[in-house]
Amino acid sequence: MPVDPEPEDIKRYVEEDDGGPVVMLNMLKYKADGGRESYGEYGAKVMAFLEKVGGEVLYASETSTALVAPEGWDWDSVMLIRYPSRAKFLEMVMDPDYQAITHLRSEGLDEAILQATKPLM
Repeated sequence: MPVDPEPEDIKRYVEEDDGGPVVMLNMLKYKADGGRESYGEYGAKVMAFLEKVGGEVLYASETSTALVAPEGWDWDSVMLIRYPSRAKFLEMVMDPDYQAITHLRSEGLDEAILQATKPLM
């Protein structure tokens, strides 16, 4: 399973932009050897980039007991990150200084889900 978006994923993300805020669902499974530590370093460094574009962590947690889930659905962490717009998210991920730390994310993750959400109401 890929842990980073592919160019076609970014294209679709942009095409579906309604101009409003976006909350990104992050479901993470860390690599066995040092993954949590690598992602933790990424997490500490990414905070400055989030602040720069007006993003905020709404919720971050380690996971616990799955009551209803497919076999193998054993994520380590879940996060909800709000951005003022999809454009602001892209501004962050395209920043060359941000690009310099993304290897920490990639190196730390065995599997990931990164999914845009929008409010029902």
